Amino acid sequence: MVNNPNLSIFGKNYAMTFPAELKYTKEHEWIKLEGDTATIGITDFAQKELGDIVFIDINSVGQEIEKDQVFGTVEAVKTVSDLFIPVSAVVLEVNDTLNNRPELVNSDPYGEGWIIKAKVKNHADVDALLSVDAYKELIGV
Repeated sequence: MVNNPNLSIFGKNYAMTFPAELKYTKEHEWIKLEGDTATIGITDFAQKELGDIVFIDINSVGQEIEKDQVFGTVEAVKTVSDLFIPVSAVVLEVNDTLNNRPELVNSDPYGEGWIIKAKVKNHADVDALLSVDAYKELIGV
């Protein structure tokens, strides 16, 4: 993981992590592909921008969703944001642990805070996503 201690939000400095083995989107989701199954969540940058996450709403299990379409929402104390699927896929599973512990998205966005697992339709969609370096450039770190 690459750490950056230089992000400042509302006067507070935060260290962020960016696992190099993941792919990233301009909408601040990450994806980890294992075979045809993708684990998807939001980035450390996104969770810090949102603040304290209080609810995750995903009603798309079993649905085929096209790339860049909304697959759910994440609710923070002051805002609600759509979640965009980075690849065309069928949603297989939602991280049910988040029902009782949505704060895991804040404390462990790349681990226990994953949001969905999905079966990828086209591996080329994954290849077209941002590398860690391109994502860091996008967010200015």
